Amino acid sequence: MTVREIFETMDYGTAPEASTEALDWIAREGGAFGHFIGGAFTGPGATFATENPATGAELAQVTQAAQDDVTAAVAAARKAQPGWERLGGKGRARVLYALARALQKHSRLFAVLETLDTGKPIRESRDIDIPLAARHFYYHAGLAQILDAERPGARAMGVCGQIVPWNFPLLMLAWKVAPALAAGNSVVLKPAEWTPLTALLFARICGEAGVPKGVVNIVTGDGAVGEMLVAAEVDKIAFTGSTAVGRRIREATAGRGIALTLELGGKSPYIVFEDADLDAAVEGLVDAIWFNGGQVCCAGSRLLVQEGIAPDFHARLRARMDRLRVGDPLDKCIDVGAIVHPEHLARIRALVDANHAGEVYSADAGLPDGCFYPPTLITGLSPAAPLMQEEIFGPVLVSTTFRTPAEAVALANDSRYGLAASVWSESVSTALDIAPRLASGVVWVNGTNMFDAAAPFGGVRESGFGREGGWEGLSAYLRTEAPGKPLKRVAAFGSGGAAAEPDPVDRTAKLYVGGRQARPDGGHSRTVYDRAGRPVGQAPVANRKDVRNAVEAARAAAGWAAMPAHGRAQVIYYLAENLSARADDFAARLDRLTGGRSGAKEVEASVDRLFTWAAWADKFAGDSRAVPLRGLALALREPVGVIGALCPDEAPLLGLVSVMAPAIAFGNRVVLVASEPYPLAATDFYQVLDTSDVPGGVVNLLTGPHADLAPTLAAHADVDAVWSFSSSDLSAEVERLSAGNLKRTWVNDGRARDWSGAAGEGRAFLEAATEVKTVWVPYGA
Repeated sequence: MTVREIFETMDYGTAPEASTEALDWIAREGGAFGHFIGGAFTGPGATFATENPATGAELAQVTQAAQDDVTAAVAAARKAQPGWERLGGKGRARVLYALARALQKHSRLFAVLETLDTGKPIRESRDIDIPLAARHFYYHAGLAQILDAERPGARAMGVCGQIVPWNFPLLMLAWKVAPALAAGNSVVLKPAEWTPLTALLFARICGEAGVPKGVVNIVTGDGAVGEMLVAAEVDKIAFTGSTAVGRRIREATAGRGIALTLELGGKSPYIVFEDADLDAAVEGLVDAIWFNGGQVCCAGSRLLVQEGIAPDFHARLRARMDRLRVGDPLDKCIDVGAIVHPEHLARIRALVDANHAGEVYSADAGLPDGCFYPPTLITGLSPAAPLMQEEIFGPVLVSTTFRTPAEAVALANDSRYGLAASVWSESVSTALDIAPRLASGVVWVNGTNMFDAAAPFGGVRESGFGREGGWEGLSAYLRTEAPGKPLKRVAAFGSGGAAAEPDPVDRTAKLYVGGRQARPDGGHSRTVYDRAGRPVGQAPVANRKDVRNAVEAARAAAGWAAMPAHGRAQVIYYLAENLSARADDFAARLDRLTGGRSGAKEVEASVDRLFTWAAWADKFAGDSRAVPLRGLALALREPVGVIGALCPDEAPLLGLVSVMAPAIAFGNRVVLVASEPYPLAATDFYQVLDTSDVPGGVVNLLTGPHADLAPTLAAHADVDAVWSFSSSDLSAEVERLSAGNLKRTWVNDGRARDWSGAAGEGRAFLEAATEVKTVWVPYGA
């Protein structure tokens, strides 16, 4: 027999990993677990079974938490948090370092337990999940060490409620617990109902690593426990899971003044251009969609192939699929393990069985008995087909074709999600032209599933908001601003019965939409009075149709984001010059509108604020992160998109400028609802916009009642973020209605902001006006 014949005929043997150590650990714990609260395990209560999805065998009994358990865990965390924060960043760093070391010392136990509980191949648990979890604790130990020097004055949030999914139980725990502890918070974590065991093992090593009692608390159970945790008296909620549940959490936390980060679902495009290395792209695709059986939020589940190479690429892919090995997850030779639970397997089958349009190809991989599903490819689907739009969350790849780069971008962005994307091309210029145009929080060039603690990860659109990893992830667990004083409602002056002094020529104030003055759709105006009750003028009253028109104009002005930052800066400098030239007019107007004498100071502060944001426009673009890769991981700052903002009532000009300038400096377009009691400052300001080269649609100004316009802005599906600095109590409604498309929000929670001081500018505005996109560019061999 020749060597070639041997290679063509030999089969892989089995290479099973022993489960004895993990099963022995469960047995030593008595086979049943309570909750981990205040540094100790409670006795088991009402329990449910967690099972090995590959065999159906019971692994352990786990306690279903009741309300008293969640309350006790939050109380323990609240008691422990001040002492943990007082320990200081350097003291916390030692504990985080010890946790990282403990994960490494018990790495094989964690890996086997993770595979038994989730059904993922042992190679993935051993080589990816556990090392990356340890890396997060090491990295955040470093951030804690330098935190006090690098973020002076920053404070911990307090008690953080954290809810993690079943697909990466330990890794998601690390992504959330490590930054929370580094920042000085205590945590109450709820692992997924189906996969709680490695979280419970992590609780055991917390004592070994010297984590103070109550700093880490773990409660187990089903989704009802997650609801209890969301409703508890916590200071932040961090959730990874489905978009549907994320939307409910956004609604449940609205108006409570607590921080929220959501990492949700995805339907990530995998784009293959005709000049790509096709064999490499096929191997990358295997990793993109069949890693963890496709049960990955950022799985490359939507294959877009350039039309000319599609038949060849699909043929190579089918041949590669037939060589994938599906079977016992503890076998180190297995490529695809088990589906996590029979309930989820039934959902995958139902979604694929309902497909009546595409051509279905299932890999020729003999499936063992149990919770398994074959690697599947579905081609010939239209972009609007349900399987091209809905997250399957299983080993199912759907595919369509494109002809031009522009069509590839359009197809890739034709999704309500925006978590990750992969671009395959041997042309660097093609790849780096496409990457910034994708609506995605992460883009991998000629690669996929690259993660590191230093590189921010998170989505846009209905894939959620917030980032995990890097300084961005740590910042999500820090308070950088002291809470302001309670905000008092600023009311408009009423009529004193005096008649208006007629102008020689009537100056009718209008709305400003798309670079043009526009009459309000409803045809209504209201009289604005000064402190003496004398009429100052008429202000238009905008309605929901005016909001829609303004949003359409803002969306159409997308070219502003493509303008070089230096160009945007020049426009904002020009705005400052033209406002300064009319300083006396604006100062007199402000004094009469507000009944004060500080109009000149407010105008000067507004000019200064414009100069500040013109200066920042080309100085906050992102950086490269030190990741374990021969290549680059670029954390780029991009505009959020269309921002709707309710401007401060108390500072009619300075508040408007302070909200507008940082937003447009970084390429956003804005729909601004002017100060409700003093709207005429904004209707004067559009004359400055008209003379300052601001493209039409970049800034749109509306006047009218905040309570009437806020719901329309917050619910609008084409608005990407809403900021509310109104003196009306609108925070809860804005956050609740934003759940429709999970837009970002920034609200005042009924607290005042000193618009003339440091709180009127600074890092908070930089963060709110930009989104981080991480672009991974490997190179060389």
